Amino acid sequence: MTIFTRIAKGEIPSYKVAEDDQFYAFLDISPLAAGHTLVIPKNVEDDYIFNLDGQTYAGLWAFARKVAVALKAAVPCKRVGVAVLGMEVPHTHIHLVPLQTEGDLDFRKKRPVIGPEEMARIASSILAEYEKL
Repeated sequence: MTIFTRIAKGEIPSYKVAEDDQFYAFLDISPLAAGHTLVIPKNVEDDYIFNLDGQTYAGLWAFARKVAVALKAAVPCKRVGVAVLGMEVPHTHIHLVPLQTEGDLDFRKKRPVIGPEEMARIASSILAEYEKL
C-alpha cells in the first residue's frame, strides 16, 4: 500500500482540500508555493498516469480541474500550473501549483516553509471553494 493510499484512507494525516468516491486532493507537505496540491486516484496505485484505464484517467483530470478552480479562488495567483512527474511516490498524482510566473513550477527551487496553522487555513479555504462548485 502506498503512502498516498494510506493518506486517502485516513491512516496518515493530511491537509485535505477535496474528496469524492474515487479521488482525493491534499496539500503537498513540501510545497513549491502555498496551496500546492496533489490529486490522486484512491483505488489505483499504479505509478504511471498513462497506465490508468480510460475512465479513471478522465475522471482524475475532471476532478483535478474542479480542484484547480477551487484552488485559484482560494489562493491568489495568476494561474494554476499542472505537473505530472510520478517519480517520487509510486502512485499516480497530479501536482496543482499556484503560479505567479512560470518559474514557480521549478521543482529544483528552494521550497517555502509553511507552518501547520497556515497549511490548515489554506486547506480549509480551498475545501470551502470546492464545496461551492
